[in-house]
Parts: sequence; C-alpha cells; structure tokens
Amino acid sequence: MNKLTSAVKVLVVDDQPLIVEELCEFLENSGYRCVPCESSRHALKRFSEDAEIGLVLCDLHMPDMDGIELVQAMQKVAGKQRAFEAIMLTGRADKQDVIKALRAGISDYYQKPINLDELLEGLQRQEAALEERQKELQLGHLNQKLQYLSESINDLYQDLDKVRRSPNAGLSDDGESAEEAGPVEIPTIFNQLSPRQLDVARLVGKGQTNYQIACELGITENTVKLYVSQVLRLTHMHNRTQLALALSPNNSAMRQRVTAH
Repeated sequence: MNKLTSAVKVLVVDDQPLIVEELCEFLENSGYRCVPCESSRHALKRFSEDAEIGLVLCDLHMPDMDGIELVQAMQKVAGKQRAFEAIMLTGRADKQDVIKALRAGISDYYQKPINLDELLEGLQRQEAALEERQKELQLGHLNQKLQYLSESINDLYQDLDKVRRSPNAGLSDDGESAEEAGPVEIPTIFNQLSPRQLDVARLVGKGQTNYQIACELGITENTVKLYVSQVLRLTHMHNRTQLALALSPNNSAMRQRVTAH
C-alpha cells in the first residue's frame, strides 16, 4: 500500500553511497521523504536538526560508530520527548549482533542483499507503530498538563480555605456571617447521597483537601477518597473540581450550569 506522501521522514544511513542512493530512490517512489547520509556522524547531526525524522534505516557495520551505537546516540538526543523507530541493515546475519540490536531498541533487521518489497512492508509496519507511540507521548503531555492544573486548583482551594478560616472571613457588608445569613441550598442531585457522603461532598465544596476532611470527620484519607469516588459516580460528575463548584456557596450561577443534566 503506497502513499502519496508520508508525514514522516526516513533517515537512510550506510557508508556505501550506492546503497543509500538505491534505497532513497525506491522509498521516495513509494511515497516517503528520505534524508540520505553516508556516515554515522552526519546522520546523528541530521537527526538532531530535523524533528520530522521518525524512521531510521541504518547499516550495522560502519566506521566510527556502528548502527547500534548510532541508534543509542539518537535515543539520547530524542529523550522522552521524541519517538522514532529504527531498522537495521546488515551484510552478515550474526546472531549476537541481532540480539544486541534488538536489546538496544532497534525494531527490525534485514539482511543484504535487501528485498525491497519486504523492506517497504516492514517500514510501513514501523510507521504504524511510530504513530501509536506518538499518540502515547501526546497523551502523556496532556496528562502532565492536567495534573499541573489539578494541583493548581487544589492549591487555590487551600488558599480559599485559609481565607475562610481567618477571623474576618465570611462577613457580609453589615457584619453578618454567610452562615448566619442562611444555609446554602443543596442542588437536588445530591438528595440521593447518604449523610456521610453528603458531609464529604460539603467539605469538598469548601475546598478542603482529603487530609483536612479526614481530620474533621475522624476517618482515614483512603476512606475520604472512597466517599469522593462514590459521590462523583452518583452525581455523574467528572472530578472534585466540578463537585466543589456545584456546592460552592458563592457560585450559584456556576452551580446551576455544573449540575444541569
């Protein structure tokens, strides 16, 4: 299955120029963009400079750096932020070399003279594997951002809790406290909760951490986590931030939006 143009570039590395030329011509006719290199040093430089390179075809036996050493150097350059797949080409199918290459993270190998059709099929398989790895990397980055956001929101609620606990917190313009002005109306979606579940939900709404809730109710943090999970499931909410907004006494408009199902 040939493609018009692949989104990923192929780095082709061999110390024999004729092999590099033949492979690049074949792969470019098959829809791939190739980056030809005739030395490991040059290949490492091109890989470092071009983030679109995601597939690597490299000869095993080369002067200066062999194919395994080259791939290991590329792995250091890529770190955890960049994914690529490597295929080894070798004129001698030495079993120990193959084992060493696979242990180094090289995905596949082909013996010279190379069957180009088989190589193309293998390259397409590695391209599919690369797409999956790139998706995992993107999801990992998104999860890190969500974790940072969650921690920031938790810090915000802890700051709000400190303000509420200060001597002048919660006073209205005429000096009347918010609690004295009347109880906070609980959305009807919370009517199905048990008294203990509702207690936990109220404290989440006040911005308290699991530790603070555990101390106030005389239960363990794990028990608090269990209650929070139950409350989220029963109220069909996605996270404790949404739960806190639904019960926040100062966000009635937001509560209506959050609890509208």
